[in-house]
Amino acid sequence: MKPVKVSFEDSIAKAVVEAGKCVGCGTCILVCPFNCLEYADEKPNLIKECKVCGICAQACPQYEFPLSTIENHVFGRERKAEEAFGVYRKLVLARAIDSQILQVCQDGGAVTALLLYALKNGFIDGAIVAKSEREKPFYPRPTLATTAEEILQSAGTKYFYSPNILAIAKVIEQKKGNVAFVGTPCQIRAVRKMQFAGLKKYVAPLKLLIGLACSECFIYEGLMENHIRGKLGINPDSIRKINIKGKMLVNLDSGTVAIPLAEAKQYARKSCHFCEDFSSELADISVGGLGLEGWTFTIIRTEKGEEIFSAAEKAGAITTRDTSLEQNALNLLIKLSTKKQATAKGATK
Repeated sequence: MKPVKVSFEDSIAKAVVEAGKCVGCGTCILVCPFNCLEYADEKPNLIKECKVCGICAQACPQYEFPLSTIENHVFGRERKAEEAFGVYRKLVLARAIDSQILQVCQDGGAVTALLLYALKNGFIDGAIVAKSEREKPFYPRPTLATTAEEILQSAGTKYFYSPNILAIAKVIEQKKGNVAFVGTPCQIRAVRKMQFAGLKKYVAPLKLLIGLACSECFIYEGLMENHIRGKLGINPDSIRKINIKGKMLVNLDSGTVAIPLAEAKQYARKSCHFCEDFSSELADISVGGLGLEGWTFTIIRTEKGEEIFSAAEKAGAITTRDTSLEQNALNLLIKLSTKKQATAKGATK
């Protein structure tokens, strides 16, 4: 059955943008064949008459997302009732071996290690990542990294939203055929919905999806400029890392400043509260810190994800430990997954 063709105004504009549910992923802008949309203020804006092709509605992760159908498409089955954080094959704690990665990574550096291994060994010829701007520290930009140096430069969590989907346009432009995609749960959903809709032009080059655990993203002007720079008097250029471990920890050369999460949350993006996915449940591999120090909690979900992860481990790019050694991290994963599902349910009422 062919999908019903519906205009941007009658689909995404009404049900997503005007309803405050737009996550700003940019998928509708990427797939519009008539360039009717532009990205501004973290949302799509109609700049010329919609041709009513309906493609944007087929791709938007916030518009009529058929979760069970897409789970079947990705995993060959739906999740079971007891699978609180989605379908998976294996859980491990992972850490990069390379000291160069460990100096710049967020927790265990598993994502950076996997990307560098995959690039070096020809599994991929690039990776879509978020890279900080020099002029605005920790302000992320979607980037197609094609060198080891660019991948290293993108290491670490930014906590501000980067519409990585938009970098798929660079993949097409540069004719890359094997690319890894690193993104938030909403972006992983967008890629899977494009795959399900048969939009091969955009998704065929994406060979590995690495999903980030994400409760919410923050507004840069509010958190970084008004609070960290304005209220706390911290120059963003002096920040080495930002992390969340029960509190938001701002690491400086001179020490660490802790911001209570209740204070930080006032700068959270409202649209994030409509998202029910904490751990990127449709990725090939999902990763998160989950209160760990120096390790990445890793959820291997697909055969493809297991294949590349195992190859990287055998090659000595990463080392692993059993998750049973960190029961608190698993408990936190279940708690945050359940909480995000409940928040999204409450937000849509």
